[in-house]
Amino acid sequence: MTAASTDQLSETAAPEGLADAPVVSFEGVGLRYGAAPEVLKNLNFDLTAGSFHFLTGASGAGKTTLLKLIQMALKPTRGRIALFGRDATRLTRAELPPMRRRIGMVFADRRLLEHLNAFDNVALPLRLAGRKPADYAADVVELLAWVGLGDKMAAYPLTLSGGEQQRLAIARAVVGRPDLLIADEPTGDVDHEMAVRILRLFVELNRLGTTLLIATHDRELVARSGKPVMHIERGELHWPAGPSA
Repeated sequence: MTAASTDQLSETAAPEGLADAPVVSFEGVGLRYGAAPEVLKNLNFDLTAGSFHFLTGASGAGKTTLLKLIQMALKPTRGRIALFGRDATRLTRAELPPMRRRIGMVFADRRLLEHLNAFDNVALPLRLAGRKPADYAADVVELLAWVGLGDKMAAYPLTLSGGEQQRLAIARAVVGRPDLLIADEPTGDVDHEMAVRILRLFVELNRLGTTLLIATHDRELVARSGKPVMHIERGELHWPAGPSA
């Protein structure tokens, strides 16, 4: 990411070269564990490049499981999942890392690396992409300031509050300006003011061309965004629903 402020983000040209195929495509997807009933049932939807959707539903409805399928942490029991025009279930082990690097992920359990400080946690995706510290240091500093952690760059995750850890995880997910961002309750541990600020960051990232799917219980945030909603109930998807779904 070349800048974290909304003013600078909006001045940057949108990325080119996205495939004509949907960024995410589910065709008849179902998932069950063993012989138990399906937890996800016959999911059919496309997320086009540059779209922004929220994913809503009660706890246990299947939101996190759906995100794990997109992340390629789970494989469907039936059906087909395509990412960026490629069948995700047929990727080789060598093909998985570069595909995953195109996806920014905010997990409910954050998955921060405890032995790295805040700066290095956020910088990690850029390091893995082969960028040099001199090239990305300013971006990381600016983004940490944007999420309210400008004075915590040297702090380690275990010394941060739950809300601070959540903001750190969001900064790490967006710093590389991914083609696709999926997030599981990204504003669950932050106050209203910070939730609105994070929403603005997501909106600006979307304006640059990133496709977003955000799972949330925050009805106010969804309504404020005006973005379309995918609602999941008892493993079945109702899409698109209105912003207040």
